[in-house]
Amino acid sequence: MPARDYRQGRFDLRRSAALGNPWLAWALHLAHVTAEARGWQPSTRRAMQRVLVTVLVGYRDGDFIAASAVHAVASRHSTSTNAAAEILDTMGILDEDRPGLFPRWLDAKLDGLAAGLAGEARRWALALHDGGPRTRARAPATAQSYMRAARSALVAWSARYDHLREVTRDDVLAHVAGLYGHERGSAVVALRSLFTWAKKVGVIFRNPAAGIRHGKREHAVWQPLDAAHLAEAVAAATTPQARVCVVLAAVHAARPGAIRALRLDQVDLAGPRLRIAGTSRPMGELTRQVLREWLDYRQRRWPRTANPHLLVSRESALHHGPVSSAFILNLRGLPATLDRLRIDCQLTEAMATGFDPLHLAAVFGISETTAIRYAVNARKLLGPAHQAAAPSSPPAPRSAWENRRPEPL
Repeated sequence: MPARDYRQGRFDLRRSAALGNPWLAWALHLAHVTAEARGWQPSTRRAMQRVLVTVLVGYRDGDFIAASAVHAVASRHSTSTNAAAEILDTMGILDEDRPGLFPRWLDAKLDGLAAGLAGEARRWALALHDGGPRTRARAPATAQSYMRAARSALVAWSARYDHLREVTRDDVLAHVAGLYGHERGSAVVALRSLFTWAKKVGVIFRNPAAGIRHGKREHAVWQPLDAAHLAEAVAAATTPQARVCVVLAAVHAARPGAIRALRLDQVDLAGPRLRIAGTSRPMGELTRQVLREWLDYRQRRWPRTANPHLLVSRESALHHGPVSSAFILNLRGLPATLDRLRIDCQLTEAMATGFDPLHLAAVFGISETTAIRYAVNARKLLGPAHQAAAPSSPPAPRSAWENRRPEPL
């Protein structure tokens, strides 16, 4: 149904009862229950009521309400489209007509390719993402990483080919010959997946990537971040939630996913201890200061939210889930990204505690294989002349990064 403007409408809950419209009464009841369970602010409750009144005041049995119309109305009232759509979906009257995120992302990645190659690559990527006959769906991140890895080859081949069946084995070998390390391995895996799918569905007659190996993966030797790189990351953290991201990555080696998943009951400021990704760790004064600052801000900004996660955004405050990945601090373009800060934290600990992989596994909750890799990396950095001077017994489990920070956040 077309969206109606509540501000111009004549229906007013203060003067008219919703009982004459059972669908509207049901929706308002669901909104009230949801608001109580999730701790919505009064302004959020009122905005949600306006959205529901707008789309349901003239509703008739058997109609479906387009999600795009809900989005248009919710945007005018500055409230959550997802929360309104969830209520209508619970009632069974929502028509989800919004394009998914993956198709839109895929359109951008296929832009500039030859029409034939783009069409075949689209079918392959959608088969990875959605699955199909005799094909299981992969995780969205897997489909995206495969498309990224194959895109450079598809761009190069688009200059002279229009179909996958024109690509030869020499073309594939020539492309991967110029790649090294992780980039080469990812490209080989993605291209083998692409051409295996193409042969399976009859797009090509022979698989030009069959039997091509990416070789033994050589791990890079990570270098410690210097003080200037750390200072750049600190300077980029200008908000309370950004400082939480930097400290958890740099002091506790937390991945972005673990930061998003961290819950309030896993933070013990009095202890003081922190439980990240299933591992309990001591909390230094720097971490306590940053977390206390964020918790004070969180309480002032969303005093009623029932979201149990440490980090809360304007959107996630309306439900119980974690914040989106876009809410996590983005340090792209800087040498000290969140992932690089995490690596530096574990590498510094390895160099400070005598290259003991058991100690690293216990402190950071990482696998034995990963812990050994950090220990080997630290030995390569220090060299044989320094190995004899390594301490015979590691100190108590704590991060060395917090001690060597020149300035607090």
